[in-house]
Amino acid sequence: MVLARYAGIRPAAVLGCATTGDVVDAVAEARRAGLPVVVRGGGHCFAGRSSTTGTVIDVSPLTGVRVDGDRVTVAAGTRLAELYDRLAAHGRTVPAGCGATVGIAGLTLGGGLGILGRSHGLTCDSLVSATVVLSDGTVTEAGDDLLWALRGGGAPGVVTALTFRTVPAPDSTAFRLTFPADAAADVLDAWQHALPELEEAFAPSLVITSQPSVTVFGAVPGLAAVDHLIDRIGVRPSSDGRQHGTHHATKQWLAGDGDPGYAFLHSEFFREPVPAAALVERLLADRPGEERELDFNPWGGAYGRVAPDATAFPHRDARFLLKQTATVTAGERPGPWLDESYAITHPYGTGGAYPNFPEPGLPLEAYHLGNTERLRRIRAAYDPARMFTA
Repeated sequence: MVLARYAGIRPAAVLGCATTGDVVDAVAEARRAGLPVVVRGGGHCFAGRSSTTGTVIDVSPLTGVRVDGDRVTVAAGTRLAELYDRLAAHGRTVPAGCGATVGIAGLTLGGGLGILGRSHGLTCDSLVSATVVLSDGTVTEAGDDLLWALRGGGAPGVVTALTFRTVPAPDSTAFRLTFPADAAADVLDAWQHALPELEEAFAPSLVITSQPSVTVFGAVPGLAAVDHLIDRIGVRPSSDGRQHGTHHATKQWLAGDGDPGYAFLHSEFFREPVPAAALVERLLADRPGEERELDFNPWGGAYGRVAPDATAFPHRDARFLLKQTATVTAGERPGPWLDESYAITHPYGTGGAYPNFPEPGLPLEAYHLGNTERLRRIRAAYDPARMFTA
């Protein structure tokens, strides 16, 4: 898969890899060609970093899941749907997203949020080991520095396998609440202020679009928690969908990761509320041909129980993450809304952006803050030729 925005980029070569040996051969071939190199797993990169006019090392054929007690080893091309299917048979899971076709490697290397994140942390926080092919063809098991970098800091090579700690897969109630469009600002304001007091097992996301629509969704241990959230928001939903079942069924019910089309975005973490009324008013200003979205992901809980410098991923003390997206027709550019909306929220943000919501041209410091220099040193040590380092 390649996102529609980058589908027109034609590589000189696509080297499919079904084994670690194939990856070693592909790295050697790419080195001989001397062209720019990217690695493609799920192909979901918003900034097009899995597309190039040079050489694509495609690990999507490299799939497989092996469960051993409370550990699972996953081949780098495996998608989340396959991983969840295999783990469900053992009553286990890993904290990760709901997108069925998202690749496990890219998700982990950029952090990895999901409905279990406030209880168990990022996907990369569960990573205990990894196998990496370096630019000289060496196959290495990630040691201290390299493993630190792989936990949210990308990879100075091609990851071929990842091993995670798993957690018991909880039964839960998946829910999707929609609210009247004219209550969008009130819902956003209440959602922001409710987050710090919600139990960690509760991770409700909020999406407001220019259609307009207002949706709060996620999963909780039981029905009462959804009722409590509605009471905290103080607005009655216009629709209320719920399904109680296994964690596997919850993931399937919440899944929805279709191609976002020609999407342009900004992301930022926030420790304090943003001005809801001004943000919603700007979102709903009319502009034909452009779809707009404010996507709020709750933070806190286990996300923040890891020190900012314990992994390459530093964004540990936020209240929430906001992704602002403008989607346009093929070949078009977004209007002023995206930058204007970001200007409204940015004074309240941490200055940090989410690595899995990358933006072309954004400096490394935005993704890794105070961890940037250590990450640069590790990348230089493991990839001195800068084959995999932008």
